[in-house]
Amino acid sequence: MNTCAPSSAELSQHIAHAITAAGGWLGFDRFMHLALYAPGLGYYANDSLKLGAMPADGSDFVTAPELSSLYGQTLAAQVIEALQHTATNEVWEFGAGSGALAEQVLTTLQAQGVPLERYTIVDVSGSLRQRQQARLAAFGDVVQWADHLPPAMHGVVLGNEVLDAMPVQLLARIDGTWHERGVALGDGGAFIWSDRPTPLRPPLEIEGEHDYLTEIHPQGEAFIRTLGHHLQRGAAFFIDYGFGEDEYYHPQRSMGTLVCHQRHKMDSDPLADVGGKDITAHVNFTGSAVAAQDAGFDILGYTSQGHFLLNCGFTAKTDALTLSQRALAGKLVLEHEMGELFKVLGLCKGVPPWPTLGFAHGDRTHRL
Repeated sequence: MNTCAPSSAELSQHIAHAITAAGGWLGFDRFMHLALYAPGLGYYANDSLKLGAMPADGSDFVTAPELSSLYGQTLAAQVIEALQHTATNEVWEFGAGSGALAEQVLTTLQAQGVPLERYTIVDVSGSLRQRQQARLAAFGDVVQWADHLPPAMHGVVLGNEVLDAMPVQLLARIDGTWHERGVALGDGGAFIWSDRPTPLRPPLEIEGEHDYLTEIHPQGEAFIRTLGHHLQRGAAFFIDYGFGEDEYYHPQRSMGTLVCHQRHKMDSDPLADVGGKDITAHVNFTGSAVAAQDAGFDILGYTSQGHFLLNCGFTAKTDALTLSQRALAGKLVLEHEMGELFKVLGLCKGVPPWPTLGFAHGDRTHRL
């Protein structure tokens, strides 16, 4: 049985007060927000390591930039093309993690002589911001941090594993009736699941009569709409694990996609060890694309991470790697690793869409 660290116990108490104040029931999206982002206490607001290659270093999960520097070096080719087509000179990165992706992109842009006025990072985690600042100090004033979006933005936006960390609502069909799944307090103040009938529905009708648990993504889609209202001219690329709508709400996906990450292991119990592990859900890329179009974006393309990186010149960059480095880099594009599960959605606003490098082959926009 896990014992709560002081911060975890304090966070649990904080959430318990929120449940009581809300009348004894809290929608899961609110619970997830507090568990991840409560100031000074939530998973992304505390000082735990989070990102790393192995459990031994105290981390909970690894992302593509941590796995291989080829990720950011290859993505930089798409960034350069997008900067040119949008006639902008700023990159915005949301949720920059350890700063690895920013370091890789900035190093590549500098090596190729690409002028960049600013690389602006928006990250809600104060502890991660400190690590980013230390890692990116060599780039000087080119790297800036922002707490809010300006009224008008111009540039290329990057979001690597950002949408999956945005709170989701849980919907459960039980004996033919749809409920919203929330959190209440049980004996001894423990967090327990609690369902309430709801008019909310998934965007697709779920075939069959079997019980079914899934997620909807109003906050993630609202974020994209907000971005669209602020971005006047530029492009955006979101890379995350997820599916199009038909696959996301497939009748056989009856347990949803919500998972937790801790010490490089996955579990399905977000109510345990609150604040000590990541909580995440796969992205419904159809919903993201519709929200983008509602906000005035055009779709540049949608494909797997494997296809996207190969289109951007990944293979040629592996020649200089050692055998062990090549094996790690291969996980970025192999179908049974990250290559197929992760998808890339490309958007543009204020400029006409162009034949985009990353979607030259294998574009799946028609499957959104």
